[in-house]
Amino acid sequence: MDSTAVTPYSPRRPGTDRFVPVRGLDYHVITWGDPSLVTPDRPALFMVHGWMDVGASFQFVVDALAELEGETRYILAADWRGFGLTRVPPTDSYWFADYLGDLDALLHHVDLGLHGESPVDLLGHSMGGNVVMSYAGVRPERIRRLVNLEGFGLPETRPHHAPKRLRQWLDELRTDASLRDYATVEAVAERLIKNNPRLDPTRAAWLATHWAEPRADGRWHILGDPAHKRANPVLYRKEEILETWKLITAPVLWVEGNETDVTKWWGNRYPREDFEARLSVVPKVEKTLLTDCGHMLHHDQPTALAERLLSFLQAA
Repeated sequence: MDSTAVTPYSPRRPGTDRFVPVRGLDYHVITWGDPSLVTPDRPALFMVHGWMDVGASFQFVVDALAELEGETRYILAADWRGFGLTRVPPTDSYWFADYLGDLDALLHHVDLGLHGESPVDLLGHSMGGNVVMSYAGVRPERIRRLVNLEGFGLPETRPHHAPKRLRQWLDELRTDASLRDYATVEAVAERLIKNNPRLDPTRAAWLATHWAEPRADGRWHILGDPAHKRANPVLYRKEEILETWKLITAPVLWVEGNETDVTKWWGNRYPREDFEARLSVVPKVEKTLLTDCGHMLHHDQPTALAERLLSFLQAA
């Protein structure tokens, strides 16, 4: 691909960058519209991204929603701590519970017009999908509709896995974590397309400027703390997670791409029937399979995703 000849994507509904104080951090939140658009039938739509992604990643879906219904919805997307423009003090590890704490604070933030007084529609992709499922179980009164984009969870762990995981974490703490940097923004776009060959080059060119930034050394650096790459010493306890899923009261829309292959991530450690059994504990679930897309379905098929979202969010 001759990335130098690509004209970047032009957003139909540009967002506004906001920084709000959350648990000692200046949290970056993109907003589209304002709280005056909120009604009981059309609450704020809050979206959270996955691992090594950014809130701007949802721009294509926001634009598709605007094409379908006009600019009538108040939408927000946050950069998780240590991703995008939500900077953190130097740290060597990240903890799942902190994402829940951050989300809870964000959804009650006065500066965002979210006072904790009325439910929101909540959407999460991948890691973000895992966060919103747990959150919706422990704060069910805050969620009107819940959307999970391929937040599968993780393979089941057992107590005997703990020593090896702890040893791995300790070993990784001894070395500096790093992420590759790039000579040009075009090279960043090429990396995005290498990660997801379905990504349209114009979208990649636009997203690259939000996924990375130029620094004093003249190179482009990924906006993700490399400490995220370290193993988590806390095991994923399926039984505990499912206890929160059982408490979800909001209708849930599960969306996945027909070309997603989870065996590339986990091999045979997480069979499909295990996931189906997990999802079966959620009281109200609708499932949707989008075609011609993989894990980054909000990049691959934003219009098809927006159509399905509207059908779900507007349902009586």
